Amino acid sequence: MSPDTTARSGPVSPQHETTASGPAIRPGDPAPSKATARTWAGLGVLALALLLISVDATVLDLAVPAITAHLAPTTPQLLWIIDVYSFVLAGLLITMGTLGDRIGRRRLLLIGAAGFGVASALAAWAVSPEMLIAARVLQGVAGATLMPATLGLIRSMFTDSRERTLAISVWGAMAGSGAAFGPLLGGWLLEHFWWGSVFLINLPVMAGLIVAAPFLVPESRDPNPGRFDLVSAALSMLALIPIVYAVKEFAAHGPSVSLLAFLATGVLAGWLFIRRQRALSTPLIDLDLFRLPPFRAAVFANLLAVFALAGVLFFGSQYLQSVLGRTPLQAGLLLIPGTLGSIAGSLAAAYAVRYWRPVTVLSAALVTGAAGASLFWFAGADPSATVLPFVLGFVLIGLGVGVALTVSSDLIVSTAPAERAGNAAAISETAMEAGIALGVAVLGSAVMAVFRRGLDLTGVPAEQTAAARESLGGALETAKQLPAAAGQALTEGAHRAFVDGVHVAATGTTVILLLTAYLTYRSAKTKRR
Repeated sequence: MSPDTTARSGPVSPQHETTASGPAIRPGDPAPSKATARTWAGLGVLALALLLISVDATVLDLAVPAITAHLAPTTPQLLWIIDVYSFVLAGLLITMGTLGDRIGRRRLLLIGAAGFGVASALAAWAVSPEMLIAARVLQGVAGATLMPATLGLIRSMFTDSRERTLAISVWGAMAGSGAAFGPLLGGWLLEHFWWGSVFLINLPVMAGLIVAAPFLVPESRDPNPGRFDLVSAALSMLALIPIVYAVKEFAAHGPSVSLLAFLATGVLAGWLFIRRQRALSTPLIDLDLFRLPPFRAAVFANLLAVFALAGVLFFGSQYLQSVLGRTPLQAGLLLIPGTLGSIAGSLAAAYAVRYWRPVTVLSAALVTGAAGASLFWFAGADPSATVLPFVLGFVLIGLGVGVALTVSSDLIVSTAPAERAGNAAAISETAMEAGIALGVAVLGSAVMAVFRRGLDLTGVPAEQTAAARESLGGALETAKQLPAAAGQALTEGAHRAFVDGVHVAATGTTVILLLTAYLTYRSAKTKRR
């Protein structure tokens, strides 16, 4: 075994002592026990729930052209349809993780499964952009009850450190592959049914979870949860959503006084939230955990790895369909290698951390993702261009994200005491869902900002320029209504402008992942604050 095996988890606090493989056994703690067949079956139930939640974060990516055609949303509405689910989910995860610690994680899981099914049905039959956005909000609320429950229950079900790492690698495979599998599932459904069908797959799975979980998943909760703080819960949401909204609207419409007010509101709420957590005896987030450099590195690596994946899926699906002319199913099939890479990375990570420190594995995973993002610079705007740069780039991103999700989640959960499992899980999943939301908002908005600035509307009648500038789909629809020569010019110009945006987003993603890899590696040598 490599010398890197020792001191894997970095410096620790007296309250949350860890060993190379997880939390140290303290006096009075029960001895770790091996998982039974029933426990592993319970893991399968939890993994399936997480798979669907992750799928729903990206399943609409390939449906963007169909939604545009049937509901005619504006660009801000389209971005909200795609990522409001992740915004709400991320904003509520901390609250729901703490709530699960109090009322029972399995109980919260069952409540969330029922709510998720109802919200999915509403989304499937939405008749307007506003109705679809509202249904996605409800999905986010229900999803927020499910996600911390899954990881928190894994922490309590698997007490043996090696079995827990393997279980979390399965959890990470579902999270990463679910996000990548979403477009494939969406593509198949869109080939055979209407766009709302991408939500209906949730109904039988959630029904099965409600039936199986009481038999296979044991209940767990914090025996001494303390008081639930509603003010902190409100501040946790108020800190995230206004900031992301300001970023989205800035990219779409430029700076304004109102956006500055939204940004200031989010920053102020975040400051008040942190200050309140330090003053409470039972906070929503145990901020002492962030004093551990590997813990901090794991949280930010988690966020930024998924940031890259979500952004690529958002603009990549449009690139494959609207620029290269692939059908939804063909586009989904082209994402299979990346999906398999994500699964392979998640499962391999459980073994990699036995030989190298988690921060070393995390850094390598982020560099791999950065290499994948850089390949998108070779994506061409001609419909006859090869898809090889995109496919290879997505494979590397999927592999890197798969490793990063597993290692960072294991670090985060293993650092926390068992009674705070839901809280630690919420931190991990908040980072993941914030990464999905920010990836779509920031990278998607960056692509569209470059698209609008680079779009040549010469020859387009004045009354049609607004529709052409609204989105790539809008430009292509406008081109169909113009004379042949003008339509061809607009189509080619729209393709070039969109791909220019992809190149800018790829550059930003590469730089962000490389910088994060460097800071993650340095965290191993950073002393505890």
